[in-house]
Amino acid sequence: MAGSSMPDHGRRAWQGSGRKARRPQVRISFDIDDTLACLPHHSPAENSKLPECIHRWLGEPLRIGTRSLIRELRRQGCSIWIYTSSGRTPSYIRRWLMLYGIHVDGVVNSDRHNHVVAAHGIENAPSKYPPAFDIDLHVDDSEGVGIEGDDHGFRVVVVDPQDQSWAQKVMDAAAHVQAQLAWQQSFRHEAPAPRCPEALAS
Repeated sequence: MAGSSMPDHGRRAWQGSGRKARRPQVRISFDIDDTLACLPHHSPAENSKLPECIHRWLGEPLRIGTRSLIRELRRQGCSIWIYTSSGRTPSYIRRWLMLYGIHVDGVVNSDRHNHVVAAHGIENAPSKYPPAFDIDLHVDDSEGVGIEGDDHGFRVVVVDPQDQSWAQKVMDAAAHVQAQLAWQQSFRHEAPAPRCPEALAS
């Protein structure tokens, strides 16, 4: 997993970009191309209740295992987002996933990414920047995004389109992030408040 830590200053710099006060413990985003939408020779697809001709018009094949993975992540209190470099519209993405009974809490496409990066004047911006949306873990097939995570301090789990154990890899990464965030939270609560110099001198 790339980018095992996210600087606190990065979180503070992006306050106001989309987290509720009482949010799920971990916010996870998924790439689409070759991550959730795979070619038939890469991965089997989830079954759909709609006729194939209608489904081809409304959406794309969804990688098998996605529904059970999302269901388990939600059971653990995770918030599910989509983060794609494509120009797919949020309405299309939400409709496509709803065909499989999947609801997402947020969508970041290329337009939204570029708008946020430009608004904050980020130089040499990565192709994806999850901290801008307070995302704790991003799932992607691209090794390049994994390297960007290392360089810019955000967490990425890279999954191969042909990896049949990809869902378990995501679950393991999510558990690692949950444990890491829980430790950071407990450390902040348990750390003693600094004493002022006057008190130390008395």
